[in-house]
Amino acid sequence: SLAAVHNGARQVECTINGLGERAGNAAMEEVVMAIRTRKNFFGVTTGIDTEKIHQTSRLVSDITGMLVQANKAVVGANAFAHESGIHQDGFLKKQETYEIMTPESIGLSKSTLVMGKHSGRHAFRTRIEEMGYHLSDEEVNRAFDRFKSLSDAKKEIFDEDITALIADEVYRMPDIYELESMEAHSITGERPRAKVRMRVDGERVEMESTGDGPVDAVYSAIKKITRNDSPLVGYFVKGITGGTDAQGEVTTRVKEGDQIFIGQGADTDIIAASAKAYVNALNKLEHWRRNRKKQ
Repeated sequence: SLAAVHNGARQVECTINGLGERAGNAAMEEVVMAIRTRKNFFGVTTGIDTEKIHQTSRLVSDITGMLVQANKAVVGANAFAHESGIHQDGFLKKQETYEIMTPESIGLSKSTLVMGKHSGRHAFRTRIEEMGYHLSDEEVNRAFDRFKSLSDAKKEIFDEDITALIADEVYRMPDIYELESMEAHSITGERPRAKVRMRVDGERVEMESTGDGPVDAVYSAIKKITRNDSPLVGYFVKGITGGTDAQGEVTTRVKEGDQIFIGQGADTDIIAASAKAYVNALNKLEHWRRNRKKQ
C-alpha cells in the first residue's frame, strides 16, 4: 500500500487493526502513521485525525472481540515500551532515537498515572473528555461510581483502566440478566463451588453449582439461572495494566446457530470479570432472540 502511494496511488484499501474479510489486510493505523511520519518522502497527507487512532482501535477490538497483539505496530501495548537498558538510555537522552512518532500523536496520554482515589468528579470528567469521550451527565455519574469502586481496590488508575471501565459500564445495552453478586470457593482436593445471585427481568434468582474450576463453577450457576445452554466457544483474558492489583479484562464468545455473541468484562477480580463477560454475552444473545420473535 505504501509503495503504491509513493508511486502515485491516491486511494488504498486498509482496515482498522488489520481486521477484514481476509488475511493480509493492510492496517489503517500503520499506513496512516507511516505517511504522517514520512510525509516528506510520500508527499501526501491523509486528513485523518490521528489522535483518535488508539481509541478507535480499542473500540473495534471491544466490538469484535479480536484482541490486539501486544507487539502490534502503532496500537499494540508494547508499541511505546522500552525494556533494553541501551534502548532506555537512548530514549531518555533523545526520545526520537527509538520513537519516530509520539504516543500523543495516536491519542495516548504521555503521563502514566492520571487518576487516583482522591480524584473528584470534575477531574474525572475532564480526563475522560481529554481521552475523547463525550458522555451524558447520567453516564458520567455511572462511570464515576464505578471509578470510585475501582480506586478502592486499585492504587493507581491508568487511561487503559478508564477505557475498560467506560466500555464495561457505559457502552452496553440494557440488562435482561443483571449480575448482583457471586462467590466462588476452591479447596485443594475438592470440586470448586460457586453461588451466583442475579436478576432476570427484574426478578431475583440465586443458584449454586460446581465446576472444574472456580470460573467453570460460576458459569455453571449462571447457565442454571438463565436456562441458556448455548456453547461457550471463546474465552480470553488479558491484563489491562501491570501490577498485582491490575484489572483483568475477559472476552467471551457464545454461539447460537451461526451467530456469535461477544461479551466483555473488567475487574480486579478475574473471576468477577469472567462472570461479567459471560453475562454480557448472554444479554446480547437474549436481546437477539427477543428481537427475532418480534419480527
